[in-house]
Amino acid sequence: VSPTCGGEAAMMSHIRRAWPLLGGSSGVRRCSQPARLSSASSSVPVTGSDGGGLVLCSQSTDVYLNLALEDWIDANVDLQQRSILLLWRNRPAVVIGRHQNPWTECDLPAMRRAGVPLARRRSGGGTVFHDLGNLNLTFFTSKKAYDRQRNLKVITEALRRIRPGLDVQATDRFDILLNGRFKISGTASRLSRKSCYHHCTLLHSADRSALADVLRPSCPGILSNATASIPSPVANLLDHAPTLQWEELLDALVQQYNTEFSFSAPSTLVDPANESAFPGLSRAAAELRSWEWTFGKTPKFSVQTVLDLRDDGQRARSSARLQMQVKNGLIESCELDVPADWLPRRLSGELSGVLVGERFCGHRAAAVVTALLRSESGELKDRLHDLCEAVVNVMG
Repeated sequence: VSPTCGGEAAMMSHIRRAWPLLGGSSGVRRCSQPARLSSASSSVPVTGSDGGGLVLCSQSTDVYLNLALEDWIDANVDLQQRSILLLWRNRPAVVIGRHQNPWTECDLPAMRRAGVPLARRRSGGGTVFHDLGNLNLTFFTSKKAYDRQRNLKVITEALRRIRPGLDVQATDRFDILLNGRFKISGTASRLSRKSCYHHCTLLHSADRSALADVLRPSCPGILSNATASIPSPVANLLDHAPTLQWEELLDALVQQYNTEFSFSAPSTLVDPANESAFPGLSRAAAELRSWEWTFGKTPKFSVQTVLDLRDDGQRARSSARLQMQVKNGLIESCELDVPADWLPRRLSGELSGVLVGERFCGHRAAAVVTALLRSESGELKDRLHDLCEAVVNVMG
C-alpha cells in the first residue's frame, strides 16, 4: 500500500496525537502501563532533525494485533526513507515460525487448558513463548541497510552500559547468550524485495516454568521437513540483574538505538487496535487468528505411530498401527492396521474413511466419528470407541 493511499499518513497522524504524552528526549513513558492517547493534534515533527529514525511502543498485549502491526508497518511505511524500532510485549502466547509444525513444537492440549493461544508469524525461525516478562524488538529497515548483528549490538551494548557486570554476547546464529550459555534472546526475520524486518526476544522476567510446560511436542510419530526449533537453556535478565527495572531497560535500548544509528528519535506510543490509524490491520489480525493460517499453513507431514488398544481401560490387549498423510492441515490419507480378531477390518476401514478430508484436529475428529459409533453396539462399539479415542489423542 502506497503512503499516498493513506497508510503511512494515518499512522503519522496517530503518532502526532500521541506525541504530547511522551516525556524526555529518549525515554519511553511507561510502556508497561501506557497512558491514554490524546485526541489533540500537535505540530511537533514526527521524527528528529535527522528524519531517519522512529521508535514505536505498542500499547497492545495481544499477540495477533502486534504481529499484524509488524506486517502493516512493513507493507505501508516507506522503509527506504525511514528506519523504525518497534517495542512490544504480549500476554502469554506461543509463537511459531512461518515454516513450522505446531504439533511437533508445542503441547497443544496443555496450551488449551491454560488458555494460551498459538500464533504463526510470517517470519521464519523457531518457536518462542511470550509473556509480559519478555520484550520483543522489531527493527525495520531497507534491504540495503539490513544488518542483524548491528541490531543485536544495540541490545548487548545497552545491557553492558546499564549493567557492566553482565556477560552478554551475540552469536553467529543471531542469538544473545548470557554467561556464554544461557539464551536470553532469539532472532527471526522477514525479507521483502526492498525492505526487511528483524525481530528478536529479550527475556527480562518470563515465566520459565510455563515456557517448559508448553514447548514440547503434542503428537508422536510425525515425519516432516518443517523447520525444527533447537532447544537451548534459557535465563531471565532479572535472575542475574535483580534490580533491572522495565523503564531502565527500555530507556537504555532506545538511547542505544539512537546512538548506534545516529538518530534522535524519542519513543511514541501506538495503538494497533486503532483502525483509523492503521487501516486494514484488524483484518490482518483476524487472518492470523484463523485455523487456516495457524494450522493450515503447516508444511506437509506424515504420522506413523503405534496405538495401544484396551478392552477394560486398564491393560493393553493389542496394538494398531496408524499412518496418515496431512497436507494444508487436512488429512489426505489414513491407514489403520488393526488386528482383525480385535476389530473387523470393515470398522477400522470405515473409521479411516470418515477421517480423510477432515482437519488434523482432535475436536473435529471426535465430532466426525460420533455417527460411526452410533451405528454399533456391545463389545464392538466399545472397541471401536477405544480405537477412535486413541486416534483422536494422536491429534492433540
